[in-house]
Amino acid sequence: MEPGGRLKIGITCYPSVGGSGILASALGEELARRGHEAHFISYERPFRLPADAPRLYFHPVVINSYELFKYPDYTLPLSVKMAEVSREHGLDVLHVHYAVPHATAAILARSMLPAGQRPSVVTTLHGTDTTLLGRDAGYGPAITYALDRSDAVTTVSAYLEQETRQLLAVTRPIDVIHNFFEPHPPRRPREEVRRELGVGSEALLLHSSNLRAFKRIDLLLESVARIRPRDSFKLLVLAGAAFEPFMGDVRRLGLEDRVIVREHVSDIEDYLQAADIGLFTSDMESFCLSILEAMCFGCPSVATAVGGIPEVVVSGSSGVLVPPGDAGALAEAVGSLIRDPGRRAALGAAARLRARELFSADAIVGRYEQLYRRVRGIP
Repeated sequence: MEPGGRLKIGITCYPSVGGSGILASALGEELARRGHEAHFISYERPFRLPADAPRLYFHPVVINSYELFKYPDYTLPLSVKMAEVSREHGLDVLHVHYAVPHATAAILARSMLPAGQRPSVVTTLHGTDTTLLGRDAGYGPAITYALDRSDAVTTVSAYLEQETRQLLAVTRPIDVIHNFFEPHPPRRPREEVRRELGVGSEALLLHSSNLRAFKRIDLLLESVARIRPRDSFKLLVLAGAAFEPFMGDVRRLGLEDRVIVREHVSDIEDYLQAADIGLFTSDMESFCLSILEAMCFGCPSVATAVGGIPEVVVSGSSGVLVPPGDAGALAEAVGSLIRDPGRRAALGAAARLRARELFSADAIVGRYEQLYRRVRGIP
């Protein structure tokens, strides 16, 4: 650690669109803003990581393909790069997001270094590394090993902590540190964005996700197809992957003039401020960062009451939660908010306040700083 309490943190995450990478990037930005160094180690620069911010560094991992291996290996090159960056920059902590392969690589990297140069390992679980891979006999023991050997483990919700303990029989301490979101100022006025989208007096519904199977895009489209009158809304999908596979459902449901798609958006704040109601139809969520992003702009969400979502949204107070898989209930909840702008505004105001009080950088980042100091034995 440098004089003055400045820490040097190595961060590894998946760089593609998704809550874990977005959270990791935002955490790195906030740590750098507080005077620490954040060194990102991954095969690509994370999706939302600025290229020119002070004290933010990116170290690419080169992955080679050899005929010897049927599939290219990432874990070993990653561990070697982690050890190299730790040695060259004197890292205090390797903070890895996802247990496999990132925590296993960090533990291997630590073992490559002399005792006096070994960083502490903090592992943050985001969901599928527990709820999906933890059920797989080919991964579960490796995940358990990685968690046991980490200096600290965190989860993004109390729900995920409980799932981790149940599925993997984990008994060690786990810190619950929720996700946070600190929005950048929008670059364009709300009305300009709505004009670009072709939205007039209709309510603009928003869905933002990486479109993975558990996000239930089929249910999303089925739900909005039931909203009446049909011309009372438009749905904006901010897609972190190609939306083309779902266009058949859009056409089948007659939603061609109701659905607007924007793919791989980085300036998400422009669109968040333009939305009126968020709509999230997942079968599983550890937290759902997209709901929080909407909350920060006073946009209440209708969502399924699954996983960690009830820790983010208080149903009837800062949004509306309905049972999973129920297209009728989702459509009715959205329709009721379209018809009642006053209630929508009240829920949105409460959502914005809840986001600021519980899930802002001021509320969350200091907890990570305290955790880093704790694992380093710094008062």
